[in-house]
Amino acid sequence: MADEKLTNRWLMVAAALVMQLCLGVLYSYSVFRGPLAKEVGMTVKETGYPLMASFFFFAVGMIFAGRWQDKAGPKKVAIFGGLLLGAGAILAGVLYKTVGGLVFSYGVLGGLGVGFAYVTPIATCIKWFPDMRGTITGLAVFGFGAGTLIFGPLISKLVISSGIANAFFVVGVIMIVGVCGSGALFKAPPAGYKPAGWNPPAPSGTTPTKLDWAPNEMLGNAQFYILWLIYFFGAAAGLMIIGVAVPIGVEVAKLTAPVAAAGLGTMALLNGLGRLVHGSISDKIGRKNTVILMFCEYLVAFLILLPNSDTFTKWLVGLCIVGFSYGGYLALMPSITADYFGTKSLGHNYGYLFTAWGVAGVGGPFMIDAIKTATGAYTNAMYAISAAAVVGIVLVFISKKPEFKGA
Repeated sequence: MADEKLTNRWLMVAAALVMQLCLGVLYSYSVFRGPLAKEVGMTVKETGYPLMASFFFFAVGMIFAGRWQDKAGPKKVAIFGGLLLGAGAILAGVLYKTVGGLVFSYGVLGGLGVGFAYVTPIATCIKWFPDMRGTITGLAVFGFGAGTLIFGPLISKLVISSGIANAFFVVGVIMIVGVCGSGALFKAPPAGYKPAGWNPPAPSGTTPTKLDWAPNEMLGNAQFYILWLIYFFGAAAGLMIIGVAVPIGVEVAKLTAPVAAAGLGTMALLNGLGRLVHGSISDKIGRKNTVILMFCEYLVAFLILLPNSDTFTKWLVGLCIVGFSYGGYLALMPSITADYFGTKSLGHNYGYLFTAWGVAGVGGPFMIDAIKTATGAYTNAMYAISAAAVVGIVLVFISKKPEFKGA
């Protein structure tokens, strides 16, 4: 029986990896921006609106998906998300010649689809692997960061060979097949499930603890808002740089745009590896110590490497450190949510926490552009981000598993 459970739970991980590789297409949207500007005549800002919309509705979708999943299970929610994402991409192939059409199809429908699907493998895997939450969550979300390595080149070839519309059509079909197919394999473990040979650690101290917190209970606890700010600072720092990596290379390292663009694939790989490595490390040294480590990695990149990146190598190493650290937050925050607030309402609870990522995805790029406009240099924005990372470290020290105040 134990072997059967072990086989079942690793099947969840395999399905999660396939799904997240598909959902990682969201990061590949930048491949469309140049062709859209050339064929349709959109401005740089206009080509960015669908991506910002997708980030926002990704976070919105997580809230509703998490609540639905906690009641109906992961399979239905995952399939619905795959259908919505696929429909959004296919519709984008029809409406891509207008900014509003692309924002609605790719941004709203596509973003909601990713949000509905994204939460299901995370919550499912955490429930099946209480003995190695960090490692498995990192593995489950690895594909989301690494998906660009697959879909970036694929979309580029499709646009060149078949045009923008057909590229969106093909992506839509792949999403329906890949996301719905892998999501159909998901199922929650039986109530009270424990892996063979594993027992949950005994609570430390004498303060009463609560295993599972309902969403309204979590929202009434100060520790949720501390976690929200930690997630916001960690995500915003990464998303700011991801969005302007090429301009930083051109401005600071004096690279040509094509040379700088060539480094984005390496950053995407480190983004994925950061999820695996930090998730695994957190199972050994603890979540809080790992989050402090990730903020320190940011400080190395933002204070030492990127502002002084007078060569391609310095710029690339700094960029990869940012991607590596950023990826860690996507792996650790679901695990910390489960550690602090339990797994019964994990989908719904993490959906609320994930709004920090959504706000960072919209606000982060605006903030770095504003600082660049006001001061004339991206390096000044890096110093502001470094200050935020220091605040993040302080918040980690304040953060702790919430105490149960009930009867």
